[in-house]
Amino acid sequence: MSTATIRERLFEYIRFADDKKVRAIYTMVEDDIIERLDLWEDKDFLKELDRRIGEIETGKVTGSTWEEVKAKSKA
Repeated sequence: MSTATIRERLFEYIRFADDKKVRAIYTMVEDDIIERLDLWEDKDFLKELDRRIGEIETGKVTGSTWEEVKAKSKA
């Protein structure tokens, strides 16, 4: 079964599952969800982001505009 099919089946299941089952599923993935949501509180991540922004602002690295990125993705 493909990942896309599994996702669809899980979405559908969760939509109609009783509260107890939804809570059980959430408990299994809670740490991963919290980790993804707390990314903006991760000091190492923010430091790396600042470093990369600095490189773009000083011209050390050239970035791409959103239009350039979209055009490249369509090519």
